[in-house]
Amino acid sequence: MAGEMTILGSAILTLLLAGYLAQQYLPMPTPKVIGIDLGTTYCSVGVFHPGTGKVKVIADSSGHQSIPSIVSFTEDDVYAGYEGLELADSNPQNTIYDAKRFIGKTFTHEELQRESDRYPFKVLYKNGEAVYSIKTNETFTVTPEYIGSQLLLTLKKMAEEYLGLPVSKAVISVPAEFDERQRNYTVKAANLAGLDILRIINEPTAAAMAYGLHKADVFNVLVVDLGGGTLDVSLLNKQGGMFLTRSMAGNNKLGGQDFNQRLLQYLYDSIYATYGSLPPLKEEIHRLRQSVEAVKLNLTLYDSSWVRMPLTLPTRQPSKADEQSEKMEEAARREEDRQHDHSNMEQVHFEAEISRKLFEHLNEDLFQKVLVPIERVLKEGHLQKDEVDEIVLVGGSTRIPRIRQVIRDFFDKEPNTSVDPDLAVVTGVAIQAGIVGGSWPLQVSAIEIPNRHLRKTNFN
Repeated sequence: MAGEMTILGSAILTLLLAGYLAQQYLPMPTPKVIGIDLGTTYCSVGVFHPGTGKVKVIADSSGHQSIPSIVSFTEDDVYAGYEGLELADSNPQNTIYDAKRFIGKTFTHEELQRESDRYPFKVLYKNGEAVYSIKTNETFTVTPEYIGSQLLLTLKKMAEEYLGLPVSKAVISVPAEFDERQRNYTVKAANLAGLDILRIINEPTAAAMAYGLHKADVFNVLVVDLGGGTLDVSLLNKQGGMFLTRSMAGNNKLGGQDFNQRLLQYLYDSIYATYGSLPPLKEEIHRLRQSVEAVKLNLTLYDSSWVRMPLTLPTRQPSKADEQSEKMEEAARREEDRQHDHSNMEQVHFEAEISRKLFEHLNEDLFQKVLVPIERVLKEGHLQKDEVDEIVLVGGSTRIPRIRQVIRDFFDKEPNTSVDPDLAVVTGVAIQAGIVGGSWPLQVSAIEIPNRHLRKTNFN
């Protein structure tokens, strides 16, 4: 008996040694399954590396780890990501974004009309679904899942260039509130891009996995996901490796774009007060928007930031109509129509210092709105705020110091900020892709318990 135990022990040691030597000296196998975060505003792709157990979020050729969820159509081609973003101001009627808001959803004609009023492109009603009207050298329509497929195709190519081999299998994340139809249409978009979806994972669960909570001793996890256009709050219960979405709430019209718009309006008011007119050129409006985004990002790290840029302005005095305009961008476009020959124009150098205090003042009412769905999920989940074990922040807008302070003050507890909020979801999806693909070392897989009676509450 003792001899048999000795032989068994030697065999185990030999296997462990062989595994160690293989890990140290043999090339690691290439990941075969990619993880995709198809976000409303940005999307990204990552892989779980066997052996090292690390996630790599794949960058595009310019080094961006996320690409804008934008697709633009021209007479020559279809452009996705940053290439599509560059055409957003010069080709607004054929540049589609926010397609995730429409994919797989059914609408009444009136509901779709209200939604479409928010966009510069045409959203048409077709048998209860949304389609986009595109007019280049011909007029045609495309579906939200087709827009998704173009973004997924771009992510697929990024992954193939990084891995050096064809990719055909993926795990993809969706919002927890997506119903079966929306999930099926997301899979349809992936199929159009040549991807076979092995598993769909909820975004809050993916974020929790990115923070390692599938392996930690926690029970109640609150996920606050504030991106460019939407706020989603989910309360998860976790036991072992199993997650149950206990309650959800959100605001599908609150995000970084809204914070940008407040600052942009402030700059329009400053320009108009100083020069009596507004920039009529779409290119300058686009640069002004880019400057606003850069200022917002800088203010997450610094107390102030500057907007500095040349502007081409009409030499005229302010009129009553412009003073009463509710939307400065519309006034700028009207001015462009009146200045076809760009006569009587002057070059000025505009600059303005934006402090973090000013930015917070402009957006304080919006920042406080973050608490509304948080309070709702706690109420519906029958939980006191001191019973929340972990507060997980997801989405780039949670970088804003004032938002973190609002959440911290509400819970009297520090939120977990150990993971890049922009990449939390894709990191978790990539971990799940590694598990599904059989990568070693295997991590604890997160199992989601479906709650078919759960409905998300939206606050607009």
